[in-house]
Amino acid sequence: MKDFWNARYSQEAYAYGTEPNVFFKSRIDTLNPSRLLLPAEGEGRNAVYAASKGFQVSAYDWSEAACAKAAKLAEKHNVELDYQVCSLSDLTYPEAHFDALAMVYVHFPEPIRTSNLKRLLGMLKPGGSFIFEGFSENHPQYQPKNPAVGGPKEPSFLYTLSDLKTHLTGYHFEYEAQEETLLDEGAFHKGLAEVVRVHAIKP
Repeated sequence: MKDFWNARYSQEAYAYGTEPNVFFKSRIDTLNPSRLLLPAEGEGRNAVYAASKGFQVSAYDWSEAACAKAAKLAEKHNVELDYQVCSLSDLTYPEAHFDALAMVYVHFPEPIRTSNLKRLLGMLKPGGSFIFEGFSENHPQYQPKNPAVGGPKEPSFLYTLSDLKTHLTGYHFEYEAQEETLLDEGAFHKGLAEVVRVHAIKP
């Protein structure tokens, strides 16, 4: 999979564009600048936007090509990122270190999802924001109509709102939905899709 993502991110164009994800932007804009973690951040569109708003952004991805594109975008916007080329298992941030955690199209299969979410949410402070957008279990029905919409085809990589909420017991939900949206994010997220969206506050 690492080779797949390096190949995708090695193209000159930004695979998912350079503008932040619409839902991510709408939620980040409601928060005070603070420490933010972005797992599997790809080419840096969300990280650079948050940094431009004053957030202290830490991000990681296992693709060297993604990191290089993120650094280029950060330089263009005159912002700094703490961006590591690594996997979650390599991170050394302490528990309750971040004020916000945002996962935008980060798709893990079970049972990796459970262990990864537990570790990532453990890095979030009490009172911190968890922001999430990912493709829903119903998304594959949209792909034959429009392959450009992208997304995983394997059911174990997809989300339901009810399943995601089992990892968020006791959280307060500012926003929760499993809904259709029209994506316009570069060449690989374009068209009608169904997504799960959450903004939850850690107890």
